[in-house]
Amino acid sequence: MHIKKLIALFILSLLLSNCKKESSQIIQPQIIPIPDSVELTDSFFTIGESTGITYDDNFKVSAQFLKDFIESRSSIHLKEGTDIQFKLDENLKPEAYHLTVSKEGITIKSSTDQGAFYAVQSLRQLMPVSIENGTFSEDEINIQAVTIKDQPQFKYRGMHLDVARHMFSVDFIKKYIDALAMLKMNTFHWHLTDDQGWRIEIKKYPKLQVVSAYRDETLVGHYSDQPHQFDGRRYGGYYTQEEVKDVVQYAKARFVTVIPEIEMPGHAQAAIAAYPELGCTSTSSVTNKPVEVAKKWGVFEEIYCPNQKTFAFLEDVLDEVLELFPSKYIHIGGDEAPKTRWKNCAHCKDLIKKEGLKDEHHLQSYFITKMEAYLNSKGRQIIGWDEILEGGLAPNATVMSWRGMSGAVEAAKSGHNVVMTPTSHCYFDYYQSENEDEPLAIGGFLPLEKVYGFNPIPEELTKEESKYVLGAQGNIWTEYIPNENHLEYMAFPRMLALSEVVWSQPEHKNYKDFVSRLENFHQRLDALGINYANHLYEIEGDLISDEGKSYYELRTLTEGKSIRYTLDGSEPTINSKVYESKIPITESSTIKAAVFNEEKQLGETFTQDINYHKAVGARITIDKQPHKAYSGSGSEGLINGISGSDSRYGDKEWLGFWGEDIEVTIDFEKPTKINSIETRFYNSQGQWIYAPEVYEYLILQESNEFVRDTTFVLGLPEMAKEPNFKLLNVKFSKMETGLYDETTKIILRIPNYGIIPEGKQGAGNKAWTFIDEIIVN
Repeated sequence: MHIKKLIALFILSLLLSNCKKESSQIIQPQIIPIPDSVELTDSFFTIGESTGITYDDNFKVSAQFLKDFIESRSSIHLKEGTDIQFKLDENLKPEAYHLTVSKEGITIKSSTDQGAFYAVQSLRQLMPVSIENGTFSEDEINIQAVTIKDQPQFKYRGMHLDVARHMFSVDFIKKYIDALAMLKMNTFHWHLTDDQGWRIEIKKYPKLQVVSAYRDETLVGHYSDQPHQFDGRRYGGYYTQEEVKDVVQYAKARFVTVIPEIEMPGHAQAAIAAYPELGCTSTSSVTNKPVEVAKKWGVFEEIYCPNQKTFAFLEDVLDEVLELFPSKYIHIGGDEAPKTRWKNCAHCKDLIKKEGLKDEHHLQSYFITKMEAYLNSKGRQIIGWDEILEGGLAPNATVMSWRGMSGAVEAAKSGHNVVMTPTSHCYFDYYQSENEDEPLAIGGFLPLEKVYGFNPIPEELTKEESKYVLGAQGNIWTEYIPNENHLEYMAFPRMLALSEVVWSQPEHKNYKDFVSRLENFHQRLDALGINYANHLYEIEGDLISDEGKSYYELRTLTEGKSIRYTLDGSEPTINSKVYESKIPITESSTIKAAVFNEEKQLGETFTQDINYHKAVGARITIDKQPHKAYSGSGSEGLINGISGSDSRYGDKEWLGFWGEDIEVTIDFEKPTKINSIETRFYNSQGQWIYAPEVYEYLILQESNEFVRDTTFVLGLPEMAKEPNFKLLNVKFSKMETGLYDETTKIILRIPNYGIIPEGKQGAGNKAWTFIDEIIVN
């Protein structure tokens, strides 16, 4: 009997062991970016002390990365053997790979070491999260059996980092590059020079290190805050050439190309502070004092003067840059270059005349073309912001389109390559949540879902023209990002969303599925010590109208949780009412809600104030479509009882129109007595957003007669002189009793501001109009 019991216990232990193994077999891969094809098999492979690896010189980098990754984070040491194999498959595209995990072993096939490296990154995400930080304590790694076939959609998959406004350590730069590599991104755009600092050592010009690399103090708070306050502390630094070489080599070992940016002809104030002869004048037009490294943010008039001294300086700088960066592209900026200095410069006027140029915009083209020719002579190509289109595009230039899609369309239709990085979808210095406790940001609103929904190919391009779109890039400008913790918060998880935009095929993308994978990926970010923004447990809501009645809908994307809410303004708790269906709204209300699991609240409390005014539920039309990047909740969003954010003009309550006059019509179901109409416009001139100067309304009575009020002049130019002028409220409340008792229709006519004047950011371009809720009482 004793022997039988032992046998039974042995059999039971085998069954339990098999159950454990079976449980590992059914785990669905949670890979980001999502691969092209994934097929699961009911088995697994175990990496242990007896596991062998084999590869040839074709896969030195990728195989060594895998070996080092496992050995440095676990007690396992791989031997020579065929359990893990790297095989050459010349039929695959350069960055494509096939990864097969079976109970017999692991096989990686690719035509290049780079493709195999991306297979390793997918394999990495099949391993336990704890292996990322060395806390993995098992002596075996069980990996789900799977076959993955994968390749990228775009060849350019990038992230940008501005180190001129705030500088970050070499160790952090490497950590940033590690994240790019893990997400199969292949380009790091390093913004090294700007008005507020010069961050790269140039040995021929030592004053760039002594003067240009440091500013006397830094603006505290937001630029719009008045009066401006400064911290009184000298700030700066630079990367030595040895540090730059180290970073470039580190990136190369992860198949990340580093593209340096040396700004020209604008954003040159730091350089001119050190070498005044590079500017058209040696003194500031504002203070009439010697030019100094900028202490606050914005666009400054200091610009390189297009003379022989300047060109010799820039060629010398580029010679040293080319020795450090082997990249095909050198980024020369080209953006936000005010022409005031050039217009008042005798040399510039003579040069325009001598070269037969039309104006200062064509002088910029002359400048860029000259620098392009120099770089071309060195075997390199230029890439620049879309302002390099102004005055004619340099012959071989690639355009980085940031001011929307129009620059990309123009460049691609002219046969020039394009990298998409529009502010609407790729500026990660914008706010990502409507929570009021978000860290300080430049403004705007770019939530995770909007990043994920980005299509880098403009719809205006034909299939043939779309081939010029190389890919897309996320940008992180650091005026309001002073430290690494804050930077990571702004970058993650939006970087993950963008990685899927540029790598994965559109037909495989699904935001709800991405959110599920991201929730799992958060554990990997935790293990890697990355400070990410977690907004997955936030709630979204919409007021909807149906057959004259209004309802409020709540939703969250995470599975297996409940939403609990209140309508009296109190905080929701585990005992609050569970949201099951849309909430009827018959009066002004404050909804508070939160996501809960079985034990506690997850994430922040969602709060929505609803102003149930007389236009809610009416019919509204606009004679123009809002810009697709800022379409908010559509025209209905202007009368849904919900006002937009005071600081996030890109949220779903603000509608944006670019350079267009608009006419808004509100039709009431039955004659309605009205006493006032009010709305508001956003005004952020640094973002090219201008409130309109005039505004008028027409009111139609039941008798079909219009009552027209005098056009209302806002007096914007005078008000806009105030730097903190951001929101313009407009209210018509002096309506004569009885005159508006039977209103059936309201028409609002809102002219666009027009062309942005000289001396302002975006001068010469069309202004944006952003309008918020139209409140009728």
